[in-house]
Amino acid sequence: MSFRLSLSDAKSLLRGKLVFDEGEFDGDFLLNPDSKDEMLARDFKPAAVLIGLLERNGEAQVILTKRTEKLNNHSGQIAFPGGKIDADDASPEAAALREAWEEIGLDINEVEVMGRLPDYYSGSGFLIAPVVGIVSDSADFLINEDEVEYKFEVPLSFLMNPANHVMGSKFFAGKDRHYYEMPYEEHYIWGVTAGMIRVLHDRVFAHETA
Repeated sequence: MSFRLSLSDAKSLLRGKLVFDEGEFDGDFLLNPDSKDEMLARDFKPAAVLIGLLERNGEAQVILTKRTEKLNNHSGQIAFPGGKIDADDASPEAAALREAWEEIGLDINEVEVMGRLPDYYSGSGFLIAPVVGIVSDSADFLINEDEVEYKFEVPLSFLMNPANHVMGSKFFAGKDRHYYEMPYEEHYIWGVTAGMIRVLHDRVFAHETA
């Protein structure tokens, strides 16, 4: 299956589908239903990420980063720009934009926030607000090497193609834990980041790839 998504296509599909409802949530338990009750009973740290979309050569791209190995959480993994929500952040959206500025130098004035996906519970103890935004193609980036090893972009069409969503598993804490893998070129996208990508697909783009 092969298809392309322009940024205009993506914006049209996103409109009206990112209305946040506090009663809705997703999480790693979607592939591990036997762990749902245990997972939801934990104390979670609030966090936010920016799922930033921009256009390159007529095609929508998704901004991702590789976290440095020295971070305490998810070190060395592929992730969206983001992090913990601070007490003085006005909203999850503000936190996601602040983190994108701190990690990759993305000016908040270069981002049009389209809305949020439902909060996502991670097995690592975070309750993540996935904020979707359109990034100007003229935006500049400056990598914070204390947090990010590098930034890269992946075609939205690749990530929204379910043929590229591979089921993986590891034996952890006495049971098999299942997760999505979405390897792209030399980048290994998996776990929480891949889980949020799958939620974006299921809630917004599924009919485009059926």
